[in-house]
Amino acid sequence: MKVIASTGREEIALVYIMELEGGKLVECVESIQPPIPRQDKWVLLVSTMHGCPVGCAMCDAGGFYAGKPSADGILAQIDFLVRKRYPDGCIPCKQFKIQFARMGEPALNPGVLEALERLPGLYQAPGLMPSISTVAPVANRGFFERLLEIKQDYYTGGHFQLQFSLHTTDDALRDTIIPIRKWTLAQMAAYGERFYAPGDRKITLNFALAQRNPLDDGVLAGLFSPEKFLIKITPVNPTYKAAENGLVSYINPQTPERQDKIVEALRHRGYEVIVSIGELEENQVGSNCGQYLRTHLEATQKLEQGYTYPVVETMM
Repeated sequence: MKVIASTGREEIALVYIMELEGGKLVECVESIQPPIPRQDKWVLLVSTMHGCPVGCAMCDAGGFYAGKPSADGILAQIDFLVRKRYPDGCIPCKQFKIQFARMGEPALNPGVLEALERLPGLYQAPGLMPSISTVAPVANRGFFERLLEIKQDYYTGGHFQLQFSLHTTDDALRDTIIPIRKWTLAQMAAYGERFYAPGDRKITLNFALAQRNPLDDGVLAGLFSPEKFLIKITPVNPTYKAAENGLVSYINPQTPERQDKIVEALRHRGYEVIVSIGELEENQVGSNCGQYLRTHLEATQKLEQGYTYPVVETMM
């Protein structure tokens, strides 16, 4: 494993481009969420694929696909980030969150399951909380069945986060945004009913919400129990794919109060709603969801809103 480039700022987020087995590249990230100190919450994002075959309409990681890293390749990213900051493997953070969500669809790589099984034995980390973010591809039902078993065996009591990425409640539009065969909303709801157990974190329904993309509270209320699911609404981050597809964020991070109507309707239905803006500087670093540094490095016309931090080539 070699680190070939990095960018970012210690006080926000650091992104690393890494070369794994066979010379293939991945990216991984470590970040904090000011004003929350690292000892309270430390977040890692690791890649589960070399690129991504899905090609979501707002994600720069979907421009190519070159296979799947093994569990060893996934864990190598985590171990690099951990040992750089905590060489003895003792991680004192109250919440040590590992998001399998930097690059790739985790449900299409069985190595993710092996990594989840091995992870608790690798560090002294009482705050360990893996997070799987998925569009729920139909191609791998077995992944989700095994994921349920692993959660029950290793990550009970709120130590696991499952997130379904929906982006709209309009089925036809969702097919355009996420161009892969995937579960229906009803199938997601049925699985969530089985996955959730008392003491678990609620399952997140994530919407990177673009203008003119419906988020119908009535559709959600007919399928997803507010006792077991919560709603997260995020901006469409400034990516090359979002610009190419004409996606304009419904959320303006400068004026988040514009979302009151949607949020109020969802809360009226009994949902916990998170409007997740985050640090705007992460767009400049390129560490936000959907941002992929290799796309920026290869682009001829650069984005003005994102990826403005310099990328430093290195060898580690």
